[in-house]
Amino acid sequence: QVQLVESGGGLVQPGGSLRLSCAASGMIRSINAMGWYRQAHEKQRELVAVTGSGGSSDYADSVKGRFTISRNDAGNTVYLNMNNLKPEDTAVYYCTANLRTWYGGGASDYWGQGTQVTVSS
Repeated sequence: QVQLVESGGGLVQPGGSLRLSCAASGMIRSINAMGWYRQAHEKQRELVAVTGSGGSSDYADSVKGRFTISRNDAGNTVYLNMNNLKPEDTAVYYCTANLRTWYGGGASDYWGQGTQVTVSS
C-alpha cells in the first residue's frame, strides 16, 4: 500500500503565509513527480505546482512568484510554501505523486486526502 499524508492547512489572513507538507510512505520503489492540486468550492480541480525527480518545477500562472514547491533529500516528501495568500487561494489542496511500487507494473498516480486552506479576514 501507499499513503500520502498531508498537513499544514488552516485559516490565514490575506497576505499571510502557510506551508503544506505531504509525506509518501509504503511499498514505494521510486517516485517520479510530486505535486499539488487544489479544488475550490464548485470548481474543477486544478494544478498548482509540480516538481520532477530531477528538480524541475512548474507552476500555475496564478501562483507564480508567490508559491514555491520543493522536496526533501530523500524525495518522498513534498512541500508547498505559500506566501502573499489571497482569498482566491481558498480551496482544498491535494498532494499527488507519480510513483512505482514494489508490487510491480508501471508508474501510477496516488493522491492524498486533501487539506483545507482558507484565506479570509
